[in-house]
Amino acid sequence: MHAPDFAQMQEILMRELRLMHYPVAITYFFDEAKLKDFRARQPHYSPVKPLTFCQAEIGARMEGITVLMEREKLGCTNAQYVFGWKGLDEGEIKSHLKYCADFDHSRRVVEAKPRLPEGKLLAVCAGPLAQAVATPDVVHFYCDTMQAYHLIGDWMATRDMKCFRPSMSVNSAACAGNVFAFNAQQANLFLACSGSYNSGKTERGEINVAIPGEHMQALITRLADRVHDKGGAAITRPGKAFPGADICKNCPLIVFKKEAEPAQA
Repeated sequence: MHAPDFAQMQEILMRELRLMHYPVAITYFFDEAKLKDFRARQPHYSPVKPLTFCQAEIGARMEGITVLMEREKLGCTNAQYVFGWKGLDEGEIKSHLKYCADFDHSRRVVEAKPRLPEGKLLAVCAGPLAQAVATPDVVHFYCDTMQAYHLIGDWMATRDMKCFRPSMSVNSAACAGNVFAFNAQQANLFLACSGSYNSGKTERGEINVAIPGEHMQALITRLADRVHDKGGAAITRPGKAFPGADICKNCPLIVFKKEAEPAQA
């Protein structure tokens, strides 16, 4: 079996789904040997100052660089809790009160968040999919709703799923949304939280899709087969290249006809 070609995966996704942002390959490091190997094989950057996780992802999806974030460089308590780098405390509960009915509800909301095993994570890497040197744990897409529709639809088809149940936490979108996909080994679809909307730079109204890294090859194969067989990536308009043209279905007005080729001089 051939090793996955992550650069080709990214090229297909960017071209066929018209993505604005690079897909973000996320890897959680729990093993010192694997982290050491990553440092040796993968050119990477580190934040100069503590950042939120969604800010670190800006480097991957907008600047095209691989960012390694360790505990001392993560400046977001929500992500620290989700990554198992801190436990539940009163401050974390109080920080969620603005979203919740009361203190008890806030506590239960925080307790229900997807988490990595406490104290086990060494570092987390976020980089463009094309730069991955091994299969990432999760691939995170910042995309529009129709691109998300295609990604989730293809994932469901490759997994023979008849129903899709995503998970969205109150707050902690980029961190918890991807950890859920990793823990559950299923795709996730979630909205921006207040932090990722502002500091994470999603003012265009992007929606989040997370796909387990091990599932990406099957998804890419399905997408590529559709392009080959139908002539385009669109599910909604088979044979068309653009995944989600804003055209009313069966509209008799928005129709295009190829004109005769101009005569050669």
